[in-house]
Amino acid sequence: KFHQIPEKKRKNITMMKIAGLVLALASSAAAFAPTSQKSSSALSMAKLDDMAGSTMPLKTFDPLGLATLGSDETLAWFRAAELKHSRVAMLATTGYLVQAAGIHFPGMLSKDVSFESLSTMKPFDAWDAVPDAGKQQIIGLIFLAEIISEANGTHYTKGGDLPTVIFPPIDFSTVDDATMKIKRDRELNNGRLAMIAIMSFIAANNVPGSVPALAGLDMF
Repeated sequence: KFHQIPEKKRKNITMMKIAGLVLALASSAAAFAPTSQKSSSALSMAKLDDMAGSTMPLKTFDPLGLATLGSDETLAWFRAAELKHSRVAMLATTGYLVQAAGIHFPGMLSKDVSFESLSTMKPFDAWDAVPDAGKQQIIGLIFLAEIISEANGTHYTKGGDLPTVIFPPIDFSTVDDATMKIKRDRELNNGRLAMIAIMSFIAANNVPGSVPALAGLDMF
């Protein structure tokens, strides 16, 4: 009964489907690359206890055995996927909280929509109010960042570095190994927490009362 849905909502649903397809195609591009029998990836050759993000109190937490599901290339792909989702979740969680606090840019998002008007809405309602052209620009930027990260040098499933932050680029070349390990552990652990947080925000927004700690708050 798709035709019975209001036109604006149909456009939003179509936009979400396109976004999902674009991200799925981009993130799965490595799956079609030929794989070698032996990977030179330092990540996939390391013991799980020595991998970034393996910290107390839950070192090597892998109840589903995903780390041994496939080849070394598969393990590298899983780690890259976790890293990307962690970064997106941290941005999403921070963005939701900033929006909920009413903080906004000055001026107009478009000729008809001001940032101030968006700040008065719930985050998901604010997304619906963004013009289609704006949504297309956001999705296009995400797609561009994904392509750049996947095409930058030797692929991580072939022994290359894990995906880095594209916008803005950050130079860690002067950071020593011990400090870098701490930063990587923190990024993954904070990202894992952020994934739980944004999932709870989504649940609270769509199913009232599903997250007791958020029940009754205006922005949920």
